[in-house]
Amino acid sequence: MACSIHRRTFCRDTVVSAAGIMLGGDRMSSSHPGGSAASTYAVMQEVVKYRKLDAHAHVGFSPGDAEKQLDIADRLGIAKMCISRPVTNFSGTEPETPDEVRKCNDIVIQAVKSHPDRYFGYLTLNPAYQKESIEEIKRCVDHGLIGYKGYTQVKINDPLYYPLIERFIDLKMIIMMHAFCQLGLGGYRMKYDIGKAPQTSIPEDFADIARRYPEAIFQFAHIGGGADWEYECKALKGYPNVYVDTAGSNNEANIIDFAIRHLGEDRLFFGTDSSYYQAVGQILASNTSESQRQKIFYGNYSGVLKRLEKHVA
Repeated sequence: MACSIHRRTFCRDTVVSAAGIMLGGDRMSSSHPGGSAASTYAVMQEVVKYRKLDAHAHVGFSPGDAEKQLDIADRLGIAKMCISRPVTNFSGTEPETPDEVRKCNDIVIQAVKSHPDRYFGYLTLNPAYQKESIEEIKRCVDHGLIGYKGYTQVKINDPLYYPLIERFIDLKMIIMMHAFCQLGLGGYRMKYDIGKAPQTSIPEDFADIARRYPEAIFQFAHIGGGADWEYECKALKGYPNVYVDTAGSNNEANIIDFAIRHLGEDRLFFGTDSSYYQAVGQILASNTSESQRQKIFYGNYSGVLKRLEKHVA
């Protein structure tokens, strides 16, 4: 049975104690919602009781990030992490050429080789380069990478993706895609006039490609990433081959409960996207049962990977 701790109380106390988590405290207490100052809620005891697979993590964005990341994972009971290093072009100056793609994938390959017991890796591509992308898929698979993480070079339902998705289907690989969706004031669709790349994949793009390739497995990235998560969950409801990960730094109340209500408890993957304690905290602060938490933290993602013959856990 899930602990009946109140969501707001948990979030408040978890934020206050976050520094303790990062500094390595093995047990922290906060006022229990029952109201007694003497009663306590052992936050870390609850955190580490659930085995976890992180379905959305990254490496290579800063020096030494793998070691720091694994230290945090140890504190939070994250057994293994799915890592990728997409060509993000945050600065607007990085070329998104095949050479840059290979450099990013090499970072992931090296991290997986250095920590095979903790990491499994996803490759990235720029689908605008078709021939090179097919060659890079083979190279990365030969090096042990088992899935795909796309960014904003091309929308997921662009015809450029068709031959790549067909290859991923043959290889039994999950197709994870950076995604976003924002509605403006009064329901006005902002059409990316808020600085978002126009090639960013939105829920309708996932619905379109999921209809075209019902045999493929798609992962809609980070419903906790600051977008309109209610709209995202509603739009993806009728597409059972689209899973969502819970990652992101914007952890509004009710995301997890809402996603379960509209998508079902079997279509949620636990993910962090570098927001580690928030990712764990929002699930513990939700109104989920014990079995639902076990599914979200570990069982759902593990089950899909096993179905695809990717035995990583």
